Amino acid sequence: MSTAEATRNRATLERFHAATNSGDPAAVAKAVDELVAPDVLFHAPVPMGGTGAEAMKRVWEVLLRAYPDIHVAVEETIAEGDKIVSRNTVTGTHLGEYQGLAPTGRTVRYSEIFVLRFAEGRIVEIRGVVDVLAQLRQLGALPS
Repeated sequence: MSTAEATRNRATLERFHAATNSGDPAAVAKAVDELVAPDVLFHAPVPMGGTGAEAMKRVWEVLLRAYPDIHVAVEETIAEGDKIVSRNTVTGTHLGEYQGLAPTGRTVRYSEIFVLRFAEGRIVEIRGVVDVLAQLRQLGALPS
């Protein structure tokens, strides 16, 4: 992969994070349509089922409803070949229903790591590990 492709892939990921951090569901849906392949392979916690870009849109609809101020802070990225690894810290205030939990008003802070594969400037595969256990503990759904 050329340096130009790696730069383009990083810019794509930065545009995606800017959309998710906007708090605007329409901006996130538009970013998914523009930056993610419709048939993206999504290997991550997707509790509501579905596949491809539509599943990704649903994940973000749920997250934005639960955490209207959600913010993904990119702690580090590593680009190699057609992949980028992104280690992130996610913060938000629980103001909407999430995983069957009524809003608590609590803030959460949890870690996630994603490996994203790109083709022709779009995200075509995502593998993720999200610290859902820390998130649920902070919401009081599980003992500390």
